[in-house]
Amino acid sequence: MKITRIFLYLSVVLTLAITMNSCANSSSSKASTEEVDQSGPEYTSAYVCPMHCEGSGSEQPGECPVCGMDYVANENNSGGNDHHHDHGDHDGHDH
Repeated sequence: MKITRIFLYLSVVLTLAITMNSCANSSSSKASTEEVDQSGPEYTSAYVCPMHCEGSGSEQPGECPVCGMDYVANENNSGGNDHHHDHGDHDGHDH
């Protein structure tokens, strides 16, 4: 009787461990194979939301209409505007 109870307990624990491991593997492999579509304005505009909220992005500075965060200059924007930053009153390099 005691051996049967131990065998049943180990079977349940082993089944749970296998199930939890297979669920974890399937969700992590899905995340690693899914690619984010970066063709929308939230990725391609001159100014983008740091959170890349859907429908955000602008050619002018401002704030995200979805989350309210300030837009940041998009370093990946190839729109030809290389100078989206203010140099203030410091010297050291010419543009």
